[in-house]
Amino acid sequence: MAGRTSGCGEGAVYGLGFIGAAIYYIVHAGTFWVGVLGILKAIVWPAILIYLALGRLS
Repeated sequence: MAGRTSGCGEGAVYGLGFIGAAIYYIVHAGTFWVGVLGILKAIVWPAILIYLALGRLS
């Protein structure tokens, strides 16, 4: 199939972003449950970023 790419780069970038965000949120967490919330925020931060960026454009 000519012209198809595997798309591995996006997964790697998202994975590194997730790890970095998770470490940031865990280090700055004051309690265990704030750390758990930080892990959840690390999972969805790309969606929040795109939502806010598109909100600024309109």
